[in-house]
Amino acid sequence: MIRLEHVTKNFAGSNHPAVDDLDLHIEAGTTVAMIGPSGCGKTTTMRMINCLETPTSGRVLVSGNNVADTDPKQLRRTIGYVIQQVGLFPHMTIARNIATVPRLLGWDKARTDRRVDELLELVSLDPSVMRDRLPHELSGGQRQRVGFARALAADPAIMLMDEPFGAIDPITRVRLQDEFRQILKKVSKTVVIVTHDIDEAIKMGDRVAIMRDGQLLQYDSPEAILANPANEFVKNFLGPDRTIKRLSLINVASVMTAPRAAAKGTSIAPDASLHVALARILDDNLQGMDVMAPDGTAIGYLDRDAVLACHTR
Repeated sequence: MIRLEHVTKNFAGSNHPAVDDLDLHIEAGTTVAMIGPSGCGKTTTMRMINCLETPTSGRVLVSGNNVADTDPKQLRRTIGYVIQQVGLFPHMTIARNIATVPRLLGWDKARTDRRVDELLELVSLDPSVMRDRLPHELSGGQRQRVGFARALAADPAIMLMDEPFGAIDPITRVRLQDEFRQILKKVSKTVVIVTHDIDEAIKMGDRVAIMRDGQLLQYDSPEAILANPANEFVKNFLGPDRTIKRLSLINVASVMTAPRAAAKGTSIAPDASLHVALARILDDNLQGMDVMAPDGTAIGYLDRDAVLACHTR
C-alpha cells in the first residue's frame, strides 16, 4: 500500500538529512507505529507520504503510484489525516467538520448526512446530540473522536495519525487507544501512527518502525522487537521493563488452564493482557485468578507461576 524507496530528505541550513536513505514497505491493512527520539525523522516521513514534504531523493509510492506524479490535493482527499491538536474548524458545527472532504468531493446532502451520522455512531458520539454542536463545546477526548471521524469521512484506504493522543490526559488516552484499536479492526485501513510513547507504539502497531537520526533501525512486530532488539540503542529505547512490556501482547486466554472445580475469588477476563494480570496478582499477592466469560461462567484458571514464566522467557 505504501512504499518508501531510498528516500532522503534534506532541509536547507541543516548539516544532516532529516530522513536518510529510508526503505519502508507498509502492507495493506497494517497499522505501523513510527517512533524514535525527537528529530529522528518520523513526522517528516509521514508528511512525505501525503505530499506535505517533497523528498530530496528517492520515491514514495501509494498504491503503486509515485506521489510526485499525482495532484497533491487529490492525493490528500484519499488519505485520512489526524493530528494531535485535532484542527477542527471552530466556526463549523461537528457535522460540517466531519463533512469537509465529502463536500469537496461533491457528495449530495443526503449521502453526506448519512455518513456523518454513521461515523458519529462509530466513534461513540450520539448524532442527535453532537452534530449541531461547535468544537469548543466538546471535551478534548470528544474532539479527538470527531477528528478521527472526519479523517474517515470519505472512506480512505490510508490513515495518517500524527501524535493523535498526545494532548489528552492519561486516563482518556488509554480509553481512546482501546476504542480506536477496535474501530480500526472494523474499518480495515492501512494506518501510520507517529508517536513518542513506546507503550502506545507497542499497543497500537501491528509493526513498529524505530528511527534515529533519520535512519530506520528496526522494523518488525512488537513481539519481535521486544524479544530481539536490533542494537543497544533500541534495547535502551525500549526501556529496562521490556520483558514486562511483552506481557501486554499476550492475553490471558492463551495461557490459562482448565477451570477449577468451584470458581471463586478474584477473576479476570480472557482477553485481558498478562501485564494487567501480573499487576493484579502482585498487588493482591494472589496465587492465581479464575478466568470468567462475559456471562459470568468460569472458563479457565490463570496460575501465578504461568504468568511469571511468561515474564521470564
